[in-house]
Amino acid sequence: MSALPPSSALPVRTSASAPAAAATGPDTAELLDFVRRTANDAALVASLPLDPEGRTWIRLDGPGGSEAWLIGWPPGAGTGWHDHADSIGAFTTAAGALKEYSLAARLPTDGWKTLELSEGVDRTRTLTAGQGRAFGRHHVHEVLNESADEHAVSVHAYYPPLPRIRRYSRTGAVLRLEQIERPEDWQ
Repeated sequence: MSALPPSSALPVRTSASAPAAAATGPDTAELLDFVRRTANDAALVASLPLDPEGRTWIRLDGPGGSEAWLIGWPPGAGTGWHDHADSIGAFTTAAGALKEYSLAARLPTDGWKTLELSEGVDRTRTLTAGQGRAFGRHHVHEVLNESADEHAVSVHAYYPPLPRIRRYSRTGAVLRLEQIERPEDWQ
């Protein structure tokens, strides 16, 4: 499954409490505030249908024209290594726990297929219910529900709405660009 589903097939829920964004759009702090507040909406979180086989989602209206999602993660589900290209973002775990593996390295934005990563660039964090994080452009990560028996639910927001997602494979210290997805690929 793609990191995010096609927007045309999803129900939309408007967040009445979303703050107005500046003309340039929300920043990472505003996105993080939005995902935290949305994750505290128990009725919304409970409305997400959970599937034991794959991730489920509901598209949300994010602040200032951002793209937002409520995502359900069955045990063992993950995204694979990817980035959100030119978008900034934030996510918060609303239920269960998610593990994020990320790279503390600034990667070239374009023009490469294979990179050898330096030692010490790997970061790992576990985000339990109520915990979240924001990230800048070109943040490479993998998000997983490592639980053997519990679903996780999270809220994600991106600005600008995702122009592309780059997918990677990783073997040891070698990161390879495998695919570039654009919104039309998710339709």
